[in-house]
Amino acid sequence: MSLPKTPITTETRRQAGRYSLPPFFFASVSLWFGLATLSQAQTIHFRDITSQAGIHFIHNNGAFGKKWLPETMGPGCAFIDYDNDGYPDILLINGEDFPGHPHGGATTLKLYRNNHDGTFTDVTHRAGLAVPIYGFGVAIGDYDNDGFDDIFISALGQSHLFHNNGNGTFTDVTKSAGMWGPTEFSTGAAWVDYDRDGKLDLVVANYVQWTEQGDLYCTIDGAHKSYCTPESYKGASLRLWHNLGNGKFEDATRQAGLGDPTSKSLGIAIVDYNDDGWPDILVANDTQPNKLYLNKRDGTFEDRGVPAGIGFSEDGVARAGMGVDAADYDHSGHASVLITNFANQMVSLYHNEGNGLFVDEAPQSEIGRATLVTLGFGCFFFDYDNDGWPDIFVADGHIENEIERVQKRVSYAEPPHLFHNSGGGKFTEVTDQMGRTFAVPKVARGAAYGDIDNDGFLDILLTTNAGPAYLFHNEGGTNRSLRIKLIGTKSNRDGIGAVVHLKAGNDKQWKMLRSGSSYLSQSELMLTFGLATHPAADEIEVYWPSGQQDRLSNVNAGQTITVQEGKGIVSSRAYGHLNAKAEYAKK
Repeated sequence: MSLPKTPITTETRRQAGRYSLPPFFFASVSLWFGLATLSQAQTIHFRDITSQAGIHFIHNNGAFGKKWLPETMGPGCAFIDYDNDGYPDILLINGEDFPGHPHGGATTLKLYRNNHDGTFTDVTHRAGLAVPIYGFGVAIGDYDNDGFDDIFISALGQSHLFHNNGNGTFTDVTKSAGMWGPTEFSTGAAWVDYDRDGKLDLVVANYVQWTEQGDLYCTIDGAHKSYCTPESYKGASLRLWHNLGNGKFEDATRQAGLGDPTSKSLGIAIVDYNDDGWPDILVANDTQPNKLYLNKRDGTFEDRGVPAGIGFSEDGVARAGMGVDAADYDHSGHASVLITNFANQMVSLYHNEGNGLFVDEAPQSEIGRATLVTLGFGCFFFDYDNDGWPDIFVADGHIENEIERVQKRVSYAEPPHLFHNSGGGKFTEVTDQMGRTFAVPKVARGAAYGDIDNDGFLDILLTTNAGPAYLFHNEGGTNRSLRIKLIGTKSNRDGIGAVVHLKAGNDKQWKMLRSGSSYLSQSELMLTFGLATHPAADEIEVYWPSGQQDRLSNVNAGQTITVQEGKGIVSSRAYGHLNAKAEYAKK
C-alpha cells in the first residue's frame, strides 16, 4: 500500500511543543514512515552498464605535471534528445592538451546516440561536434524555438554555441550569434527566459582570472607544488547573454546588475525562490559568498544571497561552493536549496522558510554528518524510487591526488552519496545498498539524471576528472510514475521555467523545468513525477512562463505525455514502447 507522508516543515518542527502530543511521538511516526518506505527503496540498485552500453570515454584534463588550476575542474555531462526520438542521448564534455604540452593526443567532447535497446553509438564526428575545446560545462536549450535542442559548452578560453540543424548535425554559431570574444574561465551555465519574452537567454558562470603565464606556486606540505585555492586568484563576473531573436545575442551583464568581479562561480541553478512567477538566479561561489539574484521583473536583478541566509555557513564563513540544485524536498510549497562544498565543510541544505529566508538544515541531519569530510561536486534532487519525495545524489572526489599525506581522514577518490527522502525533512544514506560499482570511490565531477530506456525510473550519468564516465541503470523499483514533456508556444519551445503541479490522492507535489543545476551538467528536459502506488494523477496544472495555465485530470501512470501550451496533451506513449519516433512525430 502507499504510505501517507505528511509534510513536516521547519516551522512545524520548531513549534512541536504546541501540539497536545509530545514531540517524540511525531519523531517516532516520521521514523516509522521512513523505515517503511526505505524497505521499498532497498530493493532498488544502480547497475553499472557503461561498457555494455558502448560508452567508451576517458576525460583529458591536459595535466602534464605542473598542477595548473584548470586540471582539477571538469568535466560536465548532459542528457539531450538531440534527434527528437523520445530517448535521451548522452553528451560528455572533454578537455584537451595544453598548447606546447602534448600528453594524450587529440580529444574532443563525445555525443552518443541512444539506440533504444540499452546501447549507444558514438556519433560525434557525424554530428559535427569533434571540435577541440578545453571544455568544462554544458547547458541544453532550444534558443531559436525551432523544436531542436541546441548546445552551449563553457570552456577555458572561448566558449561555444552549437546550433542543432534538425538533421542530426550541429553548426558552431558562436561568432554569428554574437558570443565570440570573451576568453574566460567559464564553468556552469543555464538557459533561462529571464524577461519572459518567449526566447531563452543564457547565464554563464565564470571562475577566476587564471592564465598559463600567471599560474601561481602553492604547496600544502612545504615541499611539493599543489593546486592553489581560488583565493589565490582574482574573481570574475557572471555573463548574461540576452536573446535578441534571429539567432543573435547581446551581452546584458552590466545592465542587468550582474557585473560582480569578486565572484568565483561554479554551479548555477534557476529558482523562483519568492514564488512570484519570475526566474531568479542561484550561484554557488567558491570561497566567496553564494549569490541569489532576485529577478526585479524589469530586466535587472538584485543580490539577496546574504540577507536570505545562503551566502555563508552558519558560522559566517564563505564556503567552497561547487554544485547546486533546488527542489521542494519536504512538500512545503517552496523550493529549498542544495549546495555541495569542499572537504571538511559538509553539504549545505538550505530550507526555504517561505518568508524570503533560508535555514541550513544539514548540520542537524544525517546529510551533514555523512558529507563532512567528502568533497562534493555534482548534485541534484531526484525521486529515484518514485515514491513522490525528492531524494539527493552527490558526486564526490578531491582535487589533490596526494591529499591523504596531509589529511588522513580525506581521500582523493571518494564514494558518492545517495540520500533517501523519508518524509518530514528526514534523509537516510543508502549508498552502500545501491550496488558495488555504484559505491566504489571515484574522482567524480559532473552528474546528471535521465530515463535512458523509458521505463519510468531515473538513471544516473557521472563523470570523473581524468578518468572514465559512468552510466548507472536504475533497477528493481516497483512504484509508478508519470513523465511529462512540455512544448511551449507563447513560451519558449522547451517550456523551461514552466512549473507543473500534480495531485494524486492526498499527495501533492510540484516541479519546475530547468536548464543547468548540478555541477557543469544538464539533466534531461523532462519532468518525472513519482506516484508511489497511485494508478493515476488526479489533477495536473501547468503554469507556463507566458502566464498561460493548462489543467489536466485523470492522467494514467506508466506513460510519457507531451503537453503543448494552450492545447493540453497532444501525444502519449506507454513506458517500454520502442517506436518512440512514431509517437513523437505527432508533435
